[in-house]
Amino acid sequence: MSRPQLFTPLPLRGVNARNRVAISPMQQYSAVDGCANDWHLAHMARFAMGGAGIVFVGASAVEQRGRNTHGDLGLWHDDHVEPLARVARAVQASGAVAGIQLGHCGRKAGLQKWWEGHGPLNDADAARGEAAWPTVAPSALAVGPGWRVPQEPDTTEVRRIVQAWGDAARRAHDAGFQALEIHGAHGYLVHQFLHPVSNRRQDPYGTDRHRFALEVAEAVRRHWPEALPLFWRVSLADPRDGGFELDETITLVRALQSRGVDVLDCSSGGGISSYPTEGKRIARGLEFNADMAQRIRAATGIMTMGVGLIIDPRHAENYLAQGQADLVAIGREALFNPNWAVHAEIALGANDDYASWPRQYRMWLQRRAPVADPIRTAARDRTLA
Repeated sequence: MSRPQLFTPLPLRGVNARNRVAISPMQQYSAVDGCANDWHLAHMARFAMGGAGIVFVGASAVEQRGRNTHGDLGLWHDDHVEPLARVARAVQASGAVAGIQLGHCGRKAGLQKWWEGHGPLNDADAARGEAAWPTVAPSALAVGPGWRVPQEPDTTEVRRIVQAWGDAARRAHDAGFQALEIHGAHGYLVHQFLHPVSNRRQDPYGTDRHRFALEVAEAVRRHWPEALPLFWRVSLADPRDGGFELDETITLVRALQSRGVDVLDCSSGGGISSYPTEGKRIARGLEFNADMAQRIRAATGIMTMGVGLIIDPRHAENYLAQGQADLVAIGREALFNPNWAVHAEIALGANDDYASWPRQYRMWLQRRAPVADPIRTAARDRTLA
């Protein structure tokens, strides 16, 4: 039997991922003053031990005011480099490519952590030591009722924010990461500049809504080595939100490619209206918009990473076989099963001798396989029946 495409190596510039399974960036809201800690170390290393080819650390703020919550990771200061370097080393030690996402929440900054409500920070939060801070956005338009009105920076300040992205990319390289993603989706700052719902500016960053995004890509590429791949996260929900159609996404992607972006991370949700906003509220599912990603891939030739409710390994394999993606990203399903990659390999008919498992586990699993595997198979068959 030929090897599943999902478990063939993927060359990305000077980096070679051992397979086409990536762990999607997922915020943990557990940093202290932007610094990673033991939670992040264990959390990210576990995915690498579970067989993923690329493991992305969740969005790390390029500015302090760009954090989603007080618990967000950051790369706005050199003090953040070494704590993240520990994480990158741990991921690489288990055979995965260490990636990181850079982000800026713009007008969506300053929230409570998920387990505290995930609404805008208020007086009660300030009383327990987590006060709100001034936010920034392309235009002085609040996300919705009850949200703070952001400051609208002048042209000079916008350019300074662009430089913050480049500085953060330099720090990501200093920390030893091998893949970098720019968060250009989910209604966060880059997306806010791109979308007419949130960008009403009259200067060059408003008359050309792509300008900020392209300058961010340029700034990051100047500080991110040519030998290392650059990803860009895009929201495929935009055409349903209105004001940003697929043809405009394709035009943007072509411009990003010319500025050194290698892979498009095709997020299925998170349009400009993903939180209450002045725009429309659009009902959407969580499934990967494979057909839309395929159209972008065919029109531009860019590599695409599919993400969105990918649970069944056979579905992941089909996305690759049908030309809808070059790799897949597993997010919340990896929280449910950190070993998703090695389990998927077995499910697709490969790695039946546990060869891809960490060597510290391999011998024990191989020895008990003649007894344990039939029991597991019988239990699965009963469940399916």
